[in-house]
Order: sequence, then C-alpha cells, then structure tokens
Amino acid sequence: MGIVQRKSQHSYKHYELTEQILRCYYNVYNALGYGFLEKVYENALQLELSNQNLPVHQQYPITIQYSGQVVGEYFADLLVNDLIILEIKATKILLDEHEAQLLNYLKATPYEVGLLLNFGPKPEHRRKSFDNNRKEWWVKQQSARIDQGV
Repeated sequence: MGIVQRKSQHSYKHYELTEQILRCYYNVYNALGYGFLEKVYENALQLELSNQNLPVHQQYPITIQYSGQVVGEYFADLLVNDLIILEIKATKILLDEHEAQLLNYLKATPYEVGLLLNFGPKPEHRRKSFDNNRKEWWVKQQSARIDQGV
C-alpha cells in the first residue's frame, strides 16, 4: 500500500487571510451566539473585520451572464481584501445548496476562494475554492454546450 501525501493546509490559497477571517467569525459567534438573523451577523462580522484592519465590502454585487446578456444579479454578503467572498448563513445546518451558491459566486467572479460561515446552533464553516484556470475551462465547456444546442 502506497503512502498518500496530504496537502498541507498552509499551502491553500490565501490560507493566512482565511485563518484571520475565521478568528473574526468565532469572535462574533462567541459574542452573539445563535438566534439572530443573517443580517445581524453580517453587520457584526463586517465591524470585526474592519477592526482588524481588513478591507471589507458589504453586499458586493455579482452579475451573471448568459450568451453575453446579464441574466442575474446577486450580492455576496462580504468581500474581504478583494480576495475572499464570505457567505453568511444562520441556519441549523449547512446544506449542499449553500455550498453550491458559494461555488457559483466563485465561478461567476475572478475570486478564487470563499468561506461559508454558519451562525447556527453550532458554529460551522466551509472553505471553497475554484481556480481561475478552471473557470476558463468551465466557460469554454458551457459555450460548447450552447453551440451544440445541449
């Protein structure tokens, strides 16, 4: 049986920044606990990140295009340091559709890393990434499917 090499967590893209964001997340969770609406946690996390001197944009606009036309406009809860999208939830558990939402935000933008942060009964987070070189492939695949009428 061969030895499996594991990728070091420190080799993840924007590792140090995501760790700093997670510390802010836990600070907010520990202070507020469970039971507020997502907007309360979003506002509190924005303040905590700003207090840590991290540039943060709240309700960052994302447009979705199809065949060169805008077909949707969404807003990521927070964008930190113009690098990482944060999607805030306040639900019992994180679901697959929450992860899909964040992955779609990453596919539709030049950002490659996102954090899904749940302020549920237990704090829960997930880190997602979608490399820009994969986005080029993904866009080409979608274009080919459109050209083929699939």
